Amino acid sequence: MDKDIFEKERQQVLQSWPTGKDVDFNEAVDFHQNLPSEKVFSKQLQKALDSGTILLQPRAGVALVDEHIRLLSFLEDYADLLPTTIDAYTRQNRYEDAQKGIERSTQAQRSLLNGFPAVNHGVSACRKIIESLDKPVEVRHGTPDARLLAEISLAGGFTSYEGGGISYNIPYTKSVPLERSIRDWQYVDALVGKYEEQGCSINREPFGPLSGTLVPPCISNAIAVIEGILALEQGVKSLTLGYGQAGNLIQDIAAIRALKESATTYFGQFGYTDYQLSTVFHQWMGGFPENEAQAFSVISWGGVVAVMSGATKVIVKTPHEAMGIPTKEANRDGLLTTRQSIRMVSDLKPLALKDIDLEQEIIKEETKALIDSVISLGQGDLAKGAVLAFKAGFLDVPFAPSQNNVGKVLPIRDNNGAVRLFDTGNMPLSDDIKTYHRDRIAERAAYERREASFQMVIDDIYAISKGKLVGRPK
Repeated sequence: MDKDIFEKERQQVLQSWPTGKDVDFNEAVDFHQNLPSEKVFSKQLQKALDSGTILLQPRAGVALVDEHIRLLSFLEDYADLLPTTIDAYTRQNRYEDAQKGIERSTQAQRSLLNGFPAVNHGVSACRKIIESLDKPVEVRHGTPDARLLAEISLAGGFTSYEGGGISYNIPYTKSVPLERSIRDWQYVDALVGKYEEQGCSINREPFGPLSGTLVPPCISNAIAVIEGILALEQGVKSLTLGYGQAGNLIQDIAAIRALKESATTYFGQFGYTDYQLSTVFHQWMGGFPENEAQAFSVISWGGVVAVMSGATKVIVKTPHEAMGIPTKEANRDGLLTTRQSIRMVSDLKPLALKDIDLEQEIIKEETKALIDSVISLGQGDLAKGAVLAFKAGFLDVPFAPSQNNVGKVLPIRDNNGAVRLFDTGNMPLSDDIKTYHRDRIAERAAYERREASFQMVIDDIYAISKGKLVGRPK
């Protein structure tokens, strides 16, 4: 973004809600520069990268400041990195409704919102949270227009900010134009770049899982790399690219490895060398079993695969996923389960299997086809290319609600539980790749003695919540 245009827009953003007037950039820079390294997200990520360890982070957020601090203080004993999950009203820029939620929560003396309304609470409240904790805190949300939220939370001392113009639009909204959300997130990344220019490290994390339901790795990897480049263009220096667990050990390990390699290749192709790259593995994002014992098994499996994939951090689920907002104790138990799983496999050597290598190369080839099509459509401009690619269906996220999304791609599991493409839609994949997917699906169909069909897709969506990986017929 042009700096003059950015600064002019900043004044409008900061004036759009009363708490915006409390943002003092120079004072915020001074606060960031005086944060101990233990509270800086990128510095803890770098320690993990250097040591080869994996960091644990939950999701958590409630309506009231002191209640939120008590929640994070409780989780701090079990997690390496802390979240602040933002409420649904704030995600849609409905600050008046968020304020009513705060007032009702105050009267009820418990949270009646599904997250922390940071914009309404303002800079001082955010600062109180950071000062009350000893570990880094990230803003996690789902906001197409996250400009004011970024201004207030970064000024408040948060050192990591999740989301992107694609990943916080296509899976989250119905009618927000993709051009608008990408432009609004260029503003967010430019703001982060403004902090970076002053020596304040702010980590950025595009949302990898997308719709979280049987997303083929090539689609999530391609979008992660594109959002990474869009962030680097605006001055971001610390990037964490994510991937949502699909369920098949081989494919999940291959996907994280392929993501790192594809990102490094394309970042270099676009001329970027001065950056920190880490990865995040999201434990299963689909339907969870209602039975807590079964839920713990899903969580434990996610911990094992996360460490074996070589991810830098893992987003941890809870045994209450099927029941609603988890208690702090449920969050703790998910963290303890994951920690135990990681400890039990952390001394194993990285798996070196031909099946992983093959899957990794397939994912990289597919990802390359998608990203190259975006580059071609935009004539080198990834923002324009992404918009055109979604219109053409070259990028297509399964089960996403957005009107920007063609919605022709249909995923299905193969006989080993890996996610394959039942319908490739308009994605520009080679004939060899399409044949590979058809053959893997045909193997399952023959094994189950039924035709490959949409019923298989439905069965797969519900399989894990029913205690299986592949949706087999009864």
